[in-house]
Amino acid sequence: MTEEKEKNALDSIDILEIFKTLPHRYPFLLVDKILELEKMERARGLKNVTINEPFFQGHFPGHPIMPGVLIIEAMAQVAGILAFKSMGIEDGILYFTGIDKARFKRPVVPGDTLEFELTVKKTRGTVLWSLHGEAFVKDKLVASADIMASLVVNK
Repeated sequence: MTEEKEKNALDSIDILEIFKTLPHRYPFLLVDKILELEKMERARGLKNVTINEPFFQGHFPGHPIMPGVLIIEAMAQVAGILAFKSMGIEDGILYFTGIDKARFKRPVVPGDTLEFELTVKKTRGTVLWSLHGEAFVKDKLVASADIMASLVVNK
């Protein structure tokens, strides 16, 4: 890793730091840990999927599958952490403004560990973010999407 990249890399981010960074809470906080983060470049996050997730009660009884939209939402939450940490912002919100090319390759079930890779495609100032996200279970791609978001700082 170059000296510049090393300066922009953060150690893993635990759930307590995630609570400080994102406004989301149970049952809608869908990220357990950030494994790697390079400011303005990329982030890897993790979600342990358990049968205790409230959405499994109805999706689907007897055949629980994590809804694809929630996998995309988890990607967006990792993107939010990347944006906040990149900009040094501690009080704001990242609004979804678009989702393109969303694809779902395999079902995600209780017991899976989802690993997310978010890569910055481009930014416009501190406000507009365009990212590519991928979700994996055991190194197998389960979902991907291009995400657009707007960062709003609370004053």
